[in-house]
Amino acid sequence: QMQLTESGGGSVQAGNSLRLSCVASDRAFRNKVMAWFRQVPGKEREFVACISRLSRSIVYDDAVKGRFTISRANDWNRLTLQMNNLKPEDTAMYYCAAAPDNQVVTTASRFVDWGRGTQVTVVS
Repeated sequence: QMQLTESGGGSVQAGNSLRLSCVASDRAFRNKVMAWFRQVPGKEREFVACISRLSRSIVYDDAVKGRFTISRANDWNRLTLQMNNLKPEDTAMYYCAAAPDNQVVTTASRFVDWGRGTQVTVVS
């Protein structure tokens, strides 16, 4: 099982930016579709963004489209989420996840490897 470690979370004021990173434990990273999900207590984990193996396909949830950018660096086993113009409703625990798929997916059940998460708090 591939280990995933997120970092970069924190507490920021609305309108500011954060950059999340996720580092994978091995080179299997390059063969996985990668995504970010988020979850608040008492609610289901929700999809944020997904990127295909070679970055040719990217999909975002409508709530973050135009504000968040997902990217990956396969040579470094690294996934990134640049979050701009943050809003209080973006407050959540953010998780990176890996799926053995050939195309982008948005369903959490398709992802087999998960990190422990990094907390993002946006205050107004």
